[in-house]
Amino acid sequence: MSKNRNLSPGRTERRDAAQNRQRILDAAHNLFTQKGVEAVSMNQIAAEAEIGAGTLYRRYRNKGELCLALIKDNVVLCFESIDSYLEDNHTEPPHERLKGILSLFIQFRESKSQLLKGVEDGESAQRPATARSPLFTELHEKIVCLFEEMDEHHSNSTFKADILLAALKSEEYLFQRDVRGYSPDEILDHICSLFIPQT
Repeated sequence: MSKNRNLSPGRTERRDAAQNRQRILDAAHNLFTQKGVEAVSMNQIAAEAEIGAGTLYRRYRNKGELCLALIKDNVVLCFESIDSYLEDNHTEPPHERLKGILSLFIQFRESKSQLLKGVEDGESAQRPATARSPLFTELHEKIVCLFEEMDEHHSNSTFKADILLAALKSEEYLFQRDVRGYSPDEILDHICSLFIPQT
């Protein structure tokens, strides 16, 4: 995600294109709410929006892009909350600030779990395994900075941030919550116990 948090290219839409876009998003939102993201196909969304499948695919290549369009405002708000938290708590120890931003991100993940999983599933289908999701890039940078504050030698800060964020991706996070039975608060505590040095 870019520094200005613009998740879609800026362009002026024709009126009919804007109307089609809103119909698509409304249809996707309704179907995702009723049936869940995984159970809905792109053809069902096109039918619900009363447009041709070609029109839908010209605007959104897959459900991941639709999920991102539906979630982008919430992503911006999440990172604004994280920035505000870091600014308001800049005198707190780095391990406390790390726990704070992880708590905010987990709250966001819980509130938008289906859409976020849809975004990640779409990205994994489109991107090579070596590519980083733009959704996690900015959070990764903040976590690296906090790890470096904790360790003056800056040992393995990037690696630790990579592994920490892997635990917050949908597949692993939902497994821990739904299969292992950990609550969001317990997941946060376990992550902190692994990645924050005990004093």
